[in-house]
Amino acid sequence: MRIEPRLLPDTLPFLGDLPPLLTRLYAARGVQSEVELDKSLARLIPFQRLKGIEGAVDLLVAALEQRQRILIVGDFDADGATASTVGMLGLQLLGAAHVDYLVPNRFEYGYGLTPEIVEVALTRDPQLLITVDNGISSVEGVAAAKKAGLKVLVTDHHLPGDELPLADAIVNPNQPGCEFPSKALAGVGVIFYVLMALRARLRSLGWYERTPQPNIGELLDLVALGSVADVVPLDANNRILVHQGLERIRAGRARPGIKAILEVAKRDPARITSTDLGFIVGPRLNAAGRLDDMSLGIECLLTEDAGLAREMAAQLDGMNQDRKSIEQGMQREALAQLKDLPVESMPFGLCLFDPEWHQGVIGILASRMKERYFRPTIAFADAGDGLLKGSGRSVQGFHIRDALSVVAAQHPNLISKYGGHAMAAGLTLPEANFPLFAEAFDAEVRRQLREEDLTGRLLSDGTLAVEEFHLELARALRHAGPWGQHFPEPLFHGVFQLVEQRVVGERHLKVVLRSECGSVKLDGIAFGIDRDIWPNPTIKWVELAYKLDLNEFRGNETVQLMIVHIEPR
Repeated sequence: MRIEPRLLPDTLPFLGDLPPLLTRLYAARGVQSEVELDKSLARLIPFQRLKGIEGAVDLLVAALEQRQRILIVGDFDADGATASTVGMLGLQLLGAAHVDYLVPNRFEYGYGLTPEIVEVALTRDPQLLITVDNGISSVEGVAAAKKAGLKVLVTDHHLPGDELPLADAIVNPNQPGCEFPSKALAGVGVIFYVLMALRARLRSLGWYERTPQPNIGELLDLVALGSVADVVPLDANNRILVHQGLERIRAGRARPGIKAILEVAKRDPARITSTDLGFIVGPRLNAAGRLDDMSLGIECLLTEDAGLAREMAAQLDGMNQDRKSIEQGMQREALAQLKDLPVESMPFGLCLFDPEWHQGVIGILASRMKERYFRPTIAFADAGDGLLKGSGRSVQGFHIRDALSVVAAQHPNLISKYGGHAMAAGLTLPEANFPLFAEAFDAEVRRQLREEDLTGRLLSDGTLAVEEFHLELARALRHAGPWGQHFPEPLFHGVFQLVEQRVVGERHLKVVLRSECGSVKLDGIAFGIDRDIWPNPTIKWVELAYKLDLNEFRGNETVQLMIVHIEPR
């Protein structure tokens, strides 16, 4: 693992009266003006810039006026769950008389609006079908819905294929011809924008002359959760959405379901950060879609009953524990496949398969193996009927969906279907094609990456001076975000004297450190350490990459280093 300095622009921007360190941090993340740090809702990009938004609103106004039956078809991850919930609650707030949702079970139907899911949807007798977080690649499914006489509104954020579905309206910032500046909206962000546009139209039509205008800002906690959990880039627009949602949660105004998940995870809502949404709330919500049916997660987010929310949150927490156990077993099996393979013989692009692996967990496995070996990784599971389902994760500089496009073009009929984006992708292929695919994928990775690209690197924001290890700076960094994908939490590095070390839990290293000059004593913790190396009393000096964080114990706050990388020095 290499620690490299994060690049700064030649000239630092003027960002008001910020401390020099924060100015440097923001500049290194591409912030060029003080305006980009304004996280008020007034700074959101106007919904009018989304292609298809007027047609979408036309459909929805007609549905509301005619009291049509609306059915939302979602996805089985956290973005899809929050998008389904936002669609349900938002349309009800705005006056929809009949709105329901349907989420495909990933093990029976797979992803998206398929013709099979349309058949299930028709049993609900809908008149308007709305996709959230899916649909842009559902050419056959939309055709089936239209043939059945339904109106179809597609809201999605994924990259489109060569052919667009013939829906009545499509809202997707990534569709051809859309000039919306932020291509990074999550699925939940797209449906929230549709609701903003609908409310504006209804206001212009005089719907709120006798009744109070609904506050769809009440849904921003869900928008924040789905955006962070889906790991979309936190550009300026997404930072506004996430910041506003976090503020609602911290102020105690979150949905009962979000409060309950935080409660079962023993997290204080008043202190929550975007990291908590991504690593605490998101996985518990995702567990339902990975192991069973995401309807449980959606119902937890929908309910107004705090007691019922706690019951469902406890179920989600139990599922997440089961998911962790399954994941750990799969990791052991994946490592066993690679343990006798010399590093020089390891593929540049890893493809792993075991017939017993769980379909719902292969994405996490691919992520873990990518983090361990620093190379694009695809994990496969048996999908039945002679097919394998794969989930891939990539490294910086390698667009995994485009790589699959190249492999598919070079080897027709090798891949049954695929989709995704730069850092994550999914695919299906016949089991008999796995060896040839693994070879072709490795060849494509080798064509694009060099060996030095596969060593892993951490970008550091530099070293902290002794006088900077204080509570005020740690608090300022915590609230200077929200931090996330493409707007990473500040990471620092330095050499420290190792005073004390002990393992807590199963694989967490708790340490006491002294600064290199020996004048400051600090606590630190490293999660998921290698038990073959740590603890080791012979190691006296270490080089760390770390985040400056806060630790609260019995009401007292102290500075703590969250150690991302540790190695003997």
